[in-house]
Amino acid sequence: MIDGIPTVDIGAGCLRRDLPSTPGVRLWIVDMQPGAQWPHVDHHDTGEGFYVIDGELIEGERRHCAGTWVHFAPGTWHQPRTVSGVRLLGYNLNVAAFNAAIP
Repeated sequence: MIDGIPTVDIGAGCLRRDLPSTPGVRLWIVDMQPGAQWPHVDHHDTGEGFYVIDGELIEGERRHCAGTWVHFAPGTWHQPRTVSGVRLLGYNLNVAAFNAAIP
């Protein structure tokens, strides 16, 4: 069960659970409590993608509700927030680690 995976406290109201994955691919679940904002600007050297499982995430003026897939290209950044609370399933890549794992 997802809720049984240990959490990493990112900041006030923001928790991350790291999921098992292949080398170079980081999979995670993020839970943000109602009224929370990501505590720092999140930069993406290799990009990032996430699926909104439940709730709503706000990026600037854009609102991403449950069922939405969001992708950030390499070199982008964001600092999301939520009014209602949100749960996300996402990924980040470490290209060097991924390539090193290929036989």
